[in-house]
Amino acid sequence: MHIVIVGYGRVGRRTIRILDGEDHAISVVDNDSERADRARSDGFDVVHGDGKEESTLVEAGIDEADAIGALTGDVQVNLAACLVGDGHDCRTVMRIDEDYHSDLYDTYAEEVDDVIYPEQLGAAGAKTALLGGDFDVLATLTERLSVTGVKVGPDAPVVGSRISKVDLPGDATLYAHGRSGESMDIPLPQTIIEAGDRVAIVARPDDLDAVRQRLQGAA
Repeated sequence: MHIVIVGYGRVGRRTIRILDGEDHAISVVDNDSERADRARSDGFDVVHGDGKEESTLVEAGIDEADAIGALTGDVQVNLAACLVGDGHDCRTVMRIDEDYHSDLYDTYAEEVDDVIYPEQLGAAGAKTALLGGDFDVLATLTERLSVTGVKVGPDAPVVGSRISKVDLPGDATLYAHGRSGESMDIPLPQTIIEAGDRVAIVARPDDLDAVRQRLQGAA
């Protein structure tokens, strides 16, 4: 696939590394000259320019791209870039921050294919969204990070907590969430965890037992 990534900040770089490792063609757009130079030195095709301008995205190859990931810290730039991408028949994925309320999420979700919260989803999830992945498919991500599914127990300390406030052992991250009997998907940060919910967790193998205990509660 050919993917245009707008933004070579922390989220953009991590997402690009995953995509590049899977041999996808990457074009980078960034309006910051230092970040643009860094992307070039990392070996990527780069356009130094405004990601919300169609001319910039055309220069980056949006006409031939399969997807665009607007991953800057500016939600207006991200939305504008995705709208341009939609006009060029691309799959569109935009980043917003976790403090956006659900009504704003719904507004953005109507305009793009996927909205991501990097603080919870992480770069691996951004990559999955760009490729149109199924979040109900759990598999080993790497030799050092695994994904596992857990059913939240009635006595779990996370019951009643917002997704964005869940603190898991080690570097574990809550990757996907679903109510009982429903499929899992990218969670809204304001979602309240209930007993019986299913969650998918990205964690180091050594942390999995502690993560399961926090999510399942007393046996």
